[in-house]
Order: sequence, then C-alpha cells, then structure tokens
Amino acid sequence: MSRIGKLPISIPAGVTVTFDEKTNVVNVKGPKGELSQWIDPSIKVAIADGQVEFTVDENNATDEKQKHAFHGLYRALVNNMVVGVSEGYKKVMELVGVGYRVSNQGNLIEFSLGYTHPIFIQLPKEVKVETKSERNQNPVITLESCDKQLLGMICAKIRSFRMPEPYKGKGILFKGEVIRRKSGKTAAAK
Repeated sequence: MSRIGKLPISIPAGVTVTFDEKTNVVNVKGPKGELSQWIDPSIKVAIADGQVEFTVDENNATDEKQKHAFHGLYRALVNNMVVGVSEGYKKVMELVGVGYRVSNQGNLIEFSLGYTHPIFIQLPKEVKVETKSERNQNPVITLESCDKQLLGMICAKIRSFRMPEPYKGKGILFKGEVIRRKSGKTAAAK
C-alpha cells in the first residue's frame, strides 16, 4: 500500500469534488477555477463526509506494483487540484545578468536575454503573469495559476531560454534559489 495513497483529502469550504464512474474522471471546482483528471480503473475513488479517499481495486488485472504506484500518484494529483482551486499556486522567477529584461502585455511575455533577437512566449489564459523591473534590481516574473502541472511546465520552458550557469551565476532562476558556483580556470603551475 502507498503511504501517500492511504491519506484522505479533506475538501475545503467552497470546493466541490465529483467523480464520474463511467469515464473515471474527477472534477474539482472552486473559487480559483475548475480542473479535471482521469483516474486509472485500478483505483477506486470514494467521496463522502467532506473527504476524498482512494483505494486499490484488488480485482483489477493491472500489475500489483503498478496499482500501488497509481494509488499514490492519483491521490497526489487530486490533492494538488484541490489546493490549486482553493488557494492557487505562485512561482517567482528572476533574471540575473547584465542587460536581461522582461516585459508583458497581457499573457504575451517578451524577453531580452542577450541573444540577437527578443524571445516571445504566449501563455495560456489559465496563467496570470506580472513582470516587474526596478532600477538596480533584477527583473522579476510572477506566475500564478490553479494548475500546478501547467505552471511547472511554463516555468521550465522559461528557464530553458537561459539556464543558470555556475561560473558567473547568470540566467533565469527561481527567487531565492542558490546556484552552486565553480571557480574558473586557475593559473598553470610553474
């Protein structure tokens, strides 16, 4: 049994969770948005008394090890959905480097990262973006969404434009992230 899978998910006020047994889809609706997730048939979902519980269907023909892996996986995914529609997720990234700039118009972000051309990225409507550039400080991008998976994918894509490098510490990194620095080449021994 999965230790994570055994834990029940408590449903906060203002959030509704429904499960369609025909399609095996869990729908979560709350003040920040609405999300849905398909659940593998080897996992049973029970919604009662303000809690969602997941159990392994022992009669299903799926591999035993795979069933227990799905048990914890789907519980974690639905828990992330419940937290997302009630509280939301927020990621803050900063651009470290001379001349690095960022600006946005709605959900279209423009990056100037030392390449010969600016980089544009159009974000989906589920993500809210805010950019801030102040004098003598690194430009900051704040991303908010109710979908944790989508937010993580967008942050990874933005970070891939200029990965942080260990010699000068330049690149796009998360706020508060520490880059392990390396010393450059040392003088040859005489």
